[in-house]
Amino acid sequence: MRTTLDIDAELLQKAMEATGAPSKKKAVEIAIRELLRAKNREELCELIGNYDGFALTLRTLKKMRNAP
Repeated sequence: MRTTLDIDAELLQKAMEATGAPSKKKAVEIAIRELLRAKNREELCELIGNYDGFALTLRTLKKMRNAP
């Protein structure tokens, strides 16, 4: 979808450098995806609660996935 946006040039340049994006379009896409991921994490924390000490290792998670 083609859209015209007026984005601060310095901000966009910093986003391109931070993400390693080869183009302005890619930098904006990465930024939007990251924003949505952060929002999803916030919503998940609200659903399950923000437990101190709650941590799963990759090994434990794999065991849980393979459990009958």
